[in-house]
Amino acid sequence: MEPNMVVDISPPINNVMPASNGIHTNGSIELNIDEHERELPFVDDGQIPLGELLSRVMQSIYAELSELAETMPNMSDSARKRTMADWVVKTKKQVVKLYAVAKWARDAGTVQKCMNITAFLMNQNQQFADVLGSLEAIRDAMAPARLRNHDLLTSLDVLTTGSYRRLPTIIKKSIIPPHPLTDAEVLKTLTDMEDVMRYRLRLTEIIPVEMSHYRISNGRVYFTAPKLFETSICLRGAEKDDGWFFVHVEFLITVGGDATGIQEFPRIPTGIMKRHLADEADSRLAFYLPMPEQPPSVELPPRPVLPEGIVDTPLVRLYNFLQIMSLSYQLEILWYQAERMRSLGWAEFLSVNMTPDRKTMTVTYWRRKPMPNTGIRHRSIRIPEIGGKLVIAIVEARASVQAGGGPERSSKARVLADLQRKSKLGTKQPSDDVEGLRFKVTWEPEQGALGVQIPPEELILPSEMLAINADDLDFESLLLKVIQRHVNSIISMIQLNLQRGPSRAVFGAPGVVTLNEEDNSRGLRVRLCADEIVIITIDPRTGRLNLRDTGDLAAAGRGPRFFAVSEKINESPSMLMDALVRLRLQTIVDLAEQMAKYLGLQSFRTRNFPAEERRKLGPSARGTLFIQLEHFPDHYLVIVITDDNFQYALIESKVLRESMFANLVMEDIGWLDFDRIHGEDVARPDVEVRAGMKRKRSVDDGPNVPHMEADRKGFNLDTQVLRELYSYCCARVAYTKVERQFKLRSIQFTHVTPSTSANPLATELQSSLVRSVPSLCVQSKHILEGAPAAEAAMPNIRVIPLNWWSDSESGKGAQVVTCVKLKYVYVSKSGEGTSSIIRPSKRIIYDTTEAIVSFLSENVNTCVDEFLEEWARVSKMVVIAREVAQLKGRKGWEDVQLLDFDLQTAVFAYKGDYTVSITCEDQLNRPTGGKFELRFGRMGNVDGGRNPHSEAEPFLRTVLHAGKLGPSVHQLVMLLRDTLPIVVELSEFTGVDSFAKSAGWYRVLYRSHHALDFRLMTERRVAILDGSHSLFSLPSSTDDAQLGLKPIPNFAQIISELSGPGRRLDVGIVCRMNEVGGIAREVHDRVVKQLEGSR
Repeated sequence: MEPNMVVDISPPINNVMPASNGIHTNGSIELNIDEHERELPFVDDGQIPLGELLSRVMQSIYAELSELAETMPNMSDSARKRTMADWVVKTKKQVVKLYAVAKWARDAGTVQKCMNITAFLMNQNQQFADVLGSLEAIRDAMAPARLRNHDLLTSLDVLTTGSYRRLPTIIKKSIIPPHPLTDAEVLKTLTDMEDVMRYRLRLTEIIPVEMSHYRISNGRVYFTAPKLFETSICLRGAEKDDGWFFVHVEFLITVGGDATGIQEFPRIPTGIMKRHLADEADSRLAFYLPMPEQPPSVELPPRPVLPEGIVDTPLVRLYNFLQIMSLSYQLEILWYQAERMRSLGWAEFLSVNMTPDRKTMTVTYWRRKPMPNTGIRHRSIRIPEIGGKLVIAIVEARASVQAGGGPERSSKARVLADLQRKSKLGTKQPSDDVEGLRFKVTWEPEQGALGVQIPPEELILPSEMLAINADDLDFESLLLKVIQRHVNSIISMIQLNLQRGPSRAVFGAPGVVTLNEEDNSRGLRVRLCADEIVIITIDPRTGRLNLRDTGDLAAAGRGPRFFAVSEKINESPSMLMDALVRLRLQTIVDLAEQMAKYLGLQSFRTRNFPAEERRKLGPSARGTLFIQLEHFPDHYLVIVITDDNFQYALIESKVLRESMFANLVMEDIGWLDFDRIHGEDVARPDVEVRAGMKRKRSVDDGPNVPHMEADRKGFNLDTQVLRELYSYCCARVAYTKVERQFKLRSIQFTHVTPSTSANPLATELQSSLVRSVPSLCVQSKHILEGAPAAEAAMPNIRVIPLNWWSDSESGKGAQVVTCVKLKYVYVSKSGEGTSSIIRPSKRIIYDTTEAIVSFLSENVNTCVDEFLEEWARVSKMVVIAREVAQLKGRKGWEDVQLLDFDLQTAVFAYKGDYTVSITCEDQLNRPTGGKFELRFGRMGNVDGGRNPHSEAEPFLRTVLHAGKLGPSVHQLVMLLRDTLPIVVELSEFTGVDSFAKSAGWYRVLYRSHHALDFRLMTERRVAILDGSHSLFSLPSSTDDAQLGLKPIPNFAQIISELSGPGRRLDVGIVCRMNEVGGIAREVHDRVVKQLEGSR
């Protein structure tokens, strides 16, 4: 082999074999960069592919666009623009971030190579560290691995004799077995040793009082320290200087809680742990014993020597050692259980720290993430980052100086220890003292945890609650007890703050905030309003405040809201009070809004009122709900939410046209007395309000309306109550509009209690609140001043708004009915046997029994004008009916009687069975005053209902227009009665034409050239004249020219030859009304005969 050649025994690199057979020249193999990079380990920790990031961002943008496409069509234009702008800004930020990431990704290869090189170098460092560790281990293991001493005797024998003279001792010991002891020898040996142990323990050995319970058995002494350990030791021999040696130990502990991992902590140590305990225990027992003889070549450090007057106490050292080992073992078990809790979901909120000496374990719970420092000062109280600490430490408990010092013991144990020392040591001192170790558990809750300051007395726990029980080592149970106490204290303080703090006006009433005990867990049951309840709890694991409902079906949809509120509260727990107040307010508004939706009412949580306008609702207003009156869009029923009840107001709004945002102002506001509206005693005393006086919108002067105690406690609002309030507001607005019309006309009015018995329309359109809403009463002399037939109405006229309780589905708006009681009762006989209520038109109802006329107006704003119009329409017929009804008494006309009357038509018999029906059309025509129509007939349809007065109807109707209607009716009836014999007689003439020339002038035409006139004169006289002659002094030629009639031949002779009564004239005869029948018939017969003879 060449001197400059070396053998390469390393494995081939990248399957590249050396150029020669196992050897190569002194140097290295040249590899390219790619091969070196392939040797590097690949590290992808904390990285994500750029493609996956791009895919996620694009999918998120697409999903948001799809959602906007579905939800934006239902938004208003301004909301769509605002939503789109917000989405564009947010998406732009994401895209910019993605762009920056894409820029950074250009250097991803270089970064990846650096990470791979870093990992390679770290592996190299770890390999160097492992090599150093292995070398140190080899060094430590080589020290005891020495060769045996040289066998000098055998060497001399071989050197002198040339062969072995004897076997080596090691062979004898390994081949020739020793003689075993018999059972009797073993028992005797053990009994002797037990006697020695008993002697030494009773006379010379100092036994710690804590393990003074011992027993001797099987050649060993068993010591028991309650709740710590049980150990057994044995003597090395029976000599005075022979020490003790350790045999076994059993820790008197029981692992509680979760049984997982219990095998990791056996009561009796085994394996390396037992060997460590045995070595350390033997070392402490033999601390002051002389070293056994060692070979000359072995040098061990000398053992300490006891000073004069000091007595060795190995059992004290053994107790101290096993005591600290037992306590440390228990602490390790608790630490293991705490770490296991962290692995089971507590890691984020629980931290476990152990000191380097493994004697103190500190557990912090309810860890919070630190608030980011944004540079903005928050008004909220700083919340600690932890909820509290639980410290478990192994400490030495020392007695006070007055008690004599030493370990902390009971009086009895201290006396026993002193007696033992004096009896066994006398004046000498022990080499070691007992270390009184114990567990000290300290609970250190953080003040201000969850924003609550807890009084110090609430933070004191009884010692038994914090005791470590070796018979049940359960850290989870201990921690939960501490946390539950902390939770209960915080919950109690929250309850106290709610009931006595700034929000006591809201939550201070009895029964509003109560404790809720469930499964040893305390929570708060807060009644928001009515049956709306929220339960506040604290999660023992996370220390987070949770708001939840009661779990009933009615609260199924409130989970997301409670979750959102809980998140906000946990971000700043000091805002719990404000959050509860806001949640309560929102719940109350939701309840009222839900009731309004059930009733189909249009409601708004806010309206465009400026701040100064909203202050008109009072300083106690916390929230509002505006319910718009359907029939009166400018009016709102406002539900004002205060700290302890609802208040109700009726407002009238007006839009400020000159404002930029069309702000609203409250032109009028009136507070509603809920108890009076909803209660049984709803009658309002009559209060006269004169024309021009400002009407009070409410029976109270301000918004502080006292409510019943029952309503204070729960904000009870059901659909019936809301419906009544809404209807009452509609009624008040309707009354306001009616009263405003009266004031504009300076008409005085008063409020009276409504009576449905006097109002047939109110009976038909009844509402549960009709009796609680007063009616308006005006004087007929005021409202009917200047109107026709004002004297026909009684002095009091009622004006009652109706139908204000109807909804939009009924298709009817608010109406006004005006009730006028007539002075006379006019009975309609056409409807005998049926209802006494007649309805001649859509807007007029007439009660024939009570003589009440009800005028219905569909428009509240013009109801007074419509009433006056309708009154003018029916007033003339009322006058006609009244005058006809009075004729029988005044004139003594027994056969004149009113047959039928329905406010639009009056039918009466004016003589015998002859009737006339009068109607008036277009009564409001100012120039003509309306048009009367007369229809004549016969009662019982005699003669086919033919009445000869029908031909004179155009002239008779003018009689009613001649002057005042009352006298005109008298004149008409008198004219009809007086002319009835004439028209009856004329109707009997045949072969001639008869017709009316005026109301009292009838003509019979003979052959179109001659005529006979019948004229009604005063004092019930009738003149029968030749139609060619006038009653006035006019030349006959003028009459002939004008009338085209010729005188009746020999008419004077005809008159003179009449046999009946009457006064004869040259051109006719005048007779009385009762004589006209016979005279007219005789004159007619003679004229016909004369004309036939003159042909």
